Amino acid sequence: MKKQISFAEKVRAVVRKISIGKTMTYGAVAAKAGSPGAARAVGGIMKKNFDPSVPCHRVVKSDGKVGEYNRGGPAAKRKLLIVEGAIPV
Repeated sequence: MKKQISFAEKVRAVVRKISIGKTMTYGAVAAKAGSPGAARAVGGIMKKNFDPSVPCHRVVKSDGKVGEYNRGGPAAKRKLLIVEGAIPV
C-alpha cells in the first residue's frame, strides 16, 4: 500500500525546489502542492518551519510584500532575499 503524503510534506518539497535568487508566492506553492486556494495553510506551515533545508524565506505574498518570517521577522527575510538577489536593494 502506498503511503499518503501530507499537504505539509508536499509544501515543504515544493519550497525546497525554489532556487537561490527566486521566490514563489504562498498561493503558487499551494497550487504546486496540489491545493489551489490554500495559501493561508502554506503560511501556517512555513510559520512552523525550522528545517534549514526548507528555504521558507523564499515564499512571499502575492502583493509583492515579503510577509512574515519566523527567524527574525520581515526585515530578516528581506535581507536574505536581497543577499540572494531575489529582490533589488
